[in-house]
Formats: sequence, C-alpha cells, structure tokens
Amino acid sequence: MPIGGFGEIAEQLRRSTVQISSGRRGQGSGIILSPDGTIVTNAHVATSGQLEVQLWDGTRLPAELQGRDEGRDLAILHVVKSGLPPAALANSDRLRVGELVIAIGNPFGFIGALTTGVIHAIGPVGRLGPFKWVQADVQLAPGNSGGPLANARGEVVGINTMIAGGVGLAVPSNSVTRLLKRGGAPAPLGVVVRGVRIAVNGIARLGLAILEVAKNSAAEHASLLAGDIVIGASDRLFESMEDFEQALDGAGERLVRLQFVRGDRSSIRTVAVRLGVPSLVAE
Repeated sequence: MPIGGFGEIAEQLRRSTVQISSGRRGQGSGIILSPDGTIVTNAHVATSGQLEVQLWDGTRLPAELQGRDEGRDLAILHVVKSGLPPAALANSDRLRVGELVIAIGNPFGFIGALTTGVIHAIGPVGRLGPFKWVQADVQLAPGNSGGPLANARGEVVGINTMIAGGVGLAVPSNSVTRLLKRGGAPAPLGVVVRGVRIAVNGIARLGLAILEVAKNSAAEHASLLAGDIVIGASDRLFESMEDFEQALDGAGERLVRLQFVRGDRSSIRTVAVRLGVPSLVAE
C-alpha cells in the first residue's frame, strides 16, 4: 500500500458502504456494486418488504429486493440512482492467512466505522455447515452485517456477517459473484442438500446428502434420488460447498457430470446432468 494511500482507500470504501433499514427490524450495512444502484448485503439484514438505503452523504432511497440466497445469507438490492461509487469485488480464492483486511460498517448507527485486522483462516467453521468463511480478527458489532471486508487495495473480499468464537466471519466475495451471475435464482439442479462427512476410499470427505428433489427438475430427469450423496463433479471431489456451487455455474444448456454414492455406498457412480434446459424447469 502506498504511503498515504490507506486514508484514501478507507474513504472510498466508506462512500461505497450504505446503511440499510428493514422496517422496524433494525439496521445493517450494504455495499454498492454498480453505479446504477446494485447493492449486496446479508439476507438476514434485508428481511422486510420496506427496505431503505442511506448513502454516505445522507441521501435516503427506497430499495427493491432483487434476489436472495438464504444458504449463503446474501441478498441483492437495487435503488433508483445513477452515478453511485461502486466497490470492486476481489477473487476471494486468492486470499491468504495473515493478509491485512479492512472492515467498514454502521455498528450501533455510527456511519462508516472502520476496523482493521488480518485473515485468521479461510474455510468451514464448526457447526455452520460446509460453506467456506473468510475468518478475520476484526471487531464487528450489530450494524456491521452486510458491510465490506476489503483487502489492502480496497477490493471487497467478503461480506461481514457475524462473530463466532471472537472471530469475524464474512461470506467470500466469490459467492457474491456467483449470485450476481445467476441473477439471484437458486442453483439449477433442483435439490435441497445438507453437508455430511463420508469415507471415500478410506478417506473422510465432504458429501452433500440430497434431502429433496424438485419435481421436473434437472436432478429428477437425471434419476438422482433423495438419499443420494453427491461427492464430486467432473472427477474432482468436493472440499467445500463452494465447489458444488461452482460446478453448477454457467449459462445456457450445459452438461455436468456428478459423482455420487447410493445405498450401501460401495461404489462411486457418475451421472450426466443437463442444466439450463427450459423444459426441465417449466411446470
């Protein structure tokens, strides 16, 4: 970071950070991602149909909810306003332990509060499931949720969400990128999954147990069943929930080969799933 650059970076992040009010359910933070009004925050912040965004200069605007991902606790909002100062999303896969990070938010109503720290770890956390979290020793408080966790260049690497075990947890920025690409729509496979640990060739691995299969979905047409455990895609075993999400990413019709086990789990099976076919999602 150049000498004197920290103050400029912090000020830019403050201008890209908004305060979000959700009816009478309290306040949180959000991040401007485009000059024409796209904003990302936590799903638990955007809980009401009456959402209001306050910009850095005090301007208040009604906000429309455009997409949610409850599993990743993300929401995409839009306000009718042009010329807004957007923050840039970084590739969170490039984060390293020990890297300096900056958190901006509106804790207890204090607009644009800043705290700094370093990356503590990157990966799943205890009982919070198989999702990756950016874990940093930054001080977060009520009102910080939905605000940016940024690297030393001012690029957003995570969306601050909660404190667990004294460490701040943020949703990786790549999860935001994936949500924006699919327009807030759910993953196209048509299943409800839960992370489990499963032995594959004697090695404990992450598996995603299918709890439900949606009618007329891509999963149903591929003959996947509730109880199947998906363990990989394209001959690569999953290490996190993000690997599963990334395997489903894409636009248009495409074929994805999933590895899964069924029944006594004695052998690994492969199934070709065709995604993005309109006839499969139309009722």
